[in-house]
Amino acid sequence: MKNGLSELIIFIFIFSIASKAQEVQITPGGENNFVHVIGDSLIGKIVNGENIREVIGNVIITQGDVHITCERAVQHLAKNEVELIGNVILTQDSIVVKTAKGYYKGNERTAYSLTGISLFDGHVTLTADSGYYYFEGKKSHFYGSVTLKDTTSILHSKRLIYFDDEDKAIASGSVNVVQKNSSLFADSLIHFRKTGVTLAYKNIVLLDKEQKLLVMGNELIDSSKTSHSIIHGEPLLVQVDTTRNGKPDTLFISSKEMESVKDSAQNKMIARDSVKIVRGEVSSLNNYTFYDQSKDFIFTYRKEDDTLPPILWYGESQLVGDSIHIYLKDNDLDWINIDNNAFILSFNKNYDYRYDQISGKNIKMYFNENGLYLTEVNESVLSIYYLFEGDRPNGLLKSSSERAKIFFDSTKVTDVKLYGSPASEYHPEKLIEGKEKDFTLPSFIVYNNRPKKEDLLNGKRIPFYLIEMK
Repeated sequence: MKNGLSELIIFIFIFSIASKAQEVQITPGGENNFVHVIGDSLIGKIVNGENIREVIGNVIITQGDVHITCERAVQHLAKNEVELIGNVILTQDSIVVKTAKGYYKGNERTAYSLTGISLFDGHVTLTADSGYYYFEGKKSHFYGSVTLKDTTSILHSKRLIYFDDEDKAIASGSVNVVQKNSSLFADSLIHFRKTGVTLAYKNIVLLDKEQKLLVMGNELIDSSKTSHSIIHGEPLLVQVDTTRNGKPDTLFISSKEMESVKDSAQNKMIARDSVKIVRGEVSSLNNYTFYDQSKDFIFTYRKEDDTLPPILWYGESQLVGDSIHIYLKDNDLDWINIDNNAFILSFNKNYDYRYDQISGKNIKMYFNENGLYLTEVNESVLSIYYLFEGDRPNGLLKSSSERAKIFFDSTKVTDVKLYGSPASEYHPEKLIEGKEKDFTLPSFIVYNNRPKKEDLLNGKRIPFYLIEMK
């Protein structure tokens, strides 16, 4: 009788659990770790000495501000952990985490999934192959094909840590941020959504498809709210374009640091320290370059502590001055203004030391579709020009004046006009030959460090996506 009564009590207990598990409370870790489980049915069992309870159908799990729903849950009582299976949704305040299958650790208040996971916090959407969400601190660690989306951009990476309260994302591994007309590539970055500040590191590539412009470097500080960026680590700017004649033309600029400001009203770039520029027949070496893309204007000047002035080469000519202004039109040279201590030296391909020279306070050079057609020199003009009869040298002409105009046709001088107390003296060939170095102006210096495209690239490879824009 006693055994029969005991069996009846056990049967009734098991039946009530299996058929009506609408409200099941599991309290393995004390009041602070209380986990409340509700489901359609519950099955209790012991596996390898561990108490396990399986709740099936319309499962709801709560622990403090943590709320989880799924189709089936397997509770490991001793560990205070739950396997979550089927249409898993975890919520905390405005944060929603979804996965097909996951795991929740009650003692650590941590959830993870290895079968694909997503997170939405009302501002951004995160998806990845796998990931962890830490309810304490509202922090996410996502891995493998990570994507973060907000209203203005999409970020891709291999790994990402996201801090919800700080709106801060730390991404690493093949990072790519895509916006409407631009993309950013980097090994790693830190982004603050509230302030719009992004810090990127190593193998950085900034790509503007609309302007066919690319900037490479190793460290970037960018503010989307102020449209202001600074890039360090031997930055290189490459802009692909075409001239007024439809010919492809590429601008290369390298330096120690680049700064840009770009918005609806302006599009400016500043290059500092060891600046090198190459574009077609034009190249330059200086320590400060200002490039206004919206106005097709390039400006460089000599700073107080610079040992050398800015140097500009055009074709076979070398130009120096305290400041040089370059004005473009339809992506071609329009005119150049060399101000203060202006000096132009022109090389002769057939003679090593026969340099045409001209100096003045200010020099202006004007260009058309055929190249240089007029040079104007103002104030304290001095010049030396070597003369030829055909290809044979025929002495030189030294001149001085207050102003001068030099006219060109296909880079050859066709006429020279001097204004304001002009004076000239001819030196015959017999007094020149072998003594060319004696005939120089006070500003005469030959600079042999003209940069080439290969110098600027310095082993860098232009990515395929820029080549496709040509």
